Amino acid sequence: METQDRRKNERSLSRLRCWCEGGNITLYSRIGNLSEGGMFLRTSTPMAKGERTVLRLRCPDEQEVRTEAVVVWMRERTEAEKPAGMGLRFEGLDSGALEVLRRIISREQMPFALGV
Repeated sequence: METQDRRKNERSLSRLRCWCEGGNITLYSRIGNLSEGGMFLRTSTPMAKGERTVLRLRCPDEQEVRTEAVVVWMRERTEAEKPAGMGLRFEGLDSGALEVLRRIISREQMPFALGV
């Protein structure tokens, strides 16, 4: 189960989508929130906790970030008022990809801060 106190990185709302490949499925889904440590990926078909994935995300005018991730929690549609999806923790993010991810997070924060 997700809890704010267990998170190491602050989450930012996101309007981006990303590719998520794991097991025998590939998803192209909206990112609910994003941080340097992971993301919440909205999907009606979340993968099982512990499943390993490969993620690819991109922001306009930025390089693609490609990283492995593991599903740390999942939420199905049955929980009222919360979107279905899964919490993913990035693994093996190198320093170059981390720098691109930081720029993407910074760009994603700007429209929300301005109320756009």
